[in-house]
Amino acid sequence: MKLHILRLVPNDDLRQTLAIEAGRRNIAAGFILSTVGSLSRACLRFADENAARLVGGPLEILSLSGTLSPDGCHLHIAVSDARGAVTGGHVIEGCVIRTTAEIVIGEAPGMAFARVHDGTTGYRELVIKPVAAIV
Repeated sequence: MKLHILRLVPNDDLRQTLAIEAGRRNIAAGFILSTVGSLSRACLRFADENAARLVGGPLEILSLSGTLSPDGCHLHIAVSDARGAVTGGHVIEGCVIRTTAEIVIGEAPGMAFARVHDGTTGYRELVIKPVAAIV
């Protein structure tokens, strides 16, 4: 497994920056291993809803999980507010870093992830492909 470690800084957009870094680093089959940090606000899509909702901060990132591929990422997050109330959902652009986000990404060797429209779900879903080894 190859590791990619990065730190996002204040005002970075979490989703947008991860997508850019995945492309810049040529991450073919990435997955989030660990994340700690904070957001000034979160933009989330909750289960079975079409529209995103803005969640005001400051917020602590409790958990971030998901996959990264050259043609997109799929991320879910759990955050807590100043009272400790927890909320989470699908990460949409608009999750803004408050102080930092320290993120460790793993990359599966010999694999490539892609996102392809699935007629059953209506979303771009993960397709996993083995990559032939170069001898």
